[in-house]
Amino acid sequence: MEHYFTNNPQKKENRKEISFRFLAHLETFVSDDGVFSKDSLDFGSRLLLETLMNEEVSGSLLDLGCGIGYIGIMLKKYFPAIELTMSDVNETAAALTEENSRRYQQTNRVLVSDGFAGITDHFDIIVSNPPIRTGKKVIYELFAQSIEHLKPSGRLYLVIRQKQGAESALRYLRTLNPNAQVIEKKNGYWIILVNNCLT
Repeated sequence: MEHYFTNNPQKKENRKEISFRFLAHLETFVSDDGVFSKDSLDFGSRLLLETLMNEEVSGSLLDLGCGIGYIGIMLKKYFPAIELTMSDVNETAAALTEENSRRYQQTNRVLVSDGFAGITDHFDIIVSNPPIRTGKKVIYELFAQSIEHLKPSGRLYLVIRQKQGAESALRYLRTLNPNAQVIEKKNGYWIILVNNCLT
């Protein structure tokens, strides 16, 4: 069975334009079957973006598991000075992220990578709407590696649905950094911040 968090370069194309409103602006992306949130900006990613609009977003930023690029591209639109890297295990998603970046006149770095397998850099900010359905073992390893790939003053932002394990994820993150905290809650979704500055 094919999932958005797997890679299938042989998949038949079914590309389409999708539109949604963010901060009162109409945004248009190219999407396809077999990618996360293929029909519109999902609620979790929207909440993460809305939360980040009130944070200090600067320096190097990684959108981990970027899908078709919603989070990273919108952040680059509103914080154009960031140095943006986006990665996904799914080749279709990465190709769409490159296409959507061009649509927004952005020259972003886009990588096909299974987690951090192809990433050696360290970042000021890492953001992720993680693929919860891959299971705790995979997700928790991603969390640990994300913290390892932060700069000394770096920050990790995650969105996790409460009924999909947000509370247990927070407990685990606090074993890695005791200052991990929830900075926003809405409609059963939590935004969790891990701030290396506070360790």
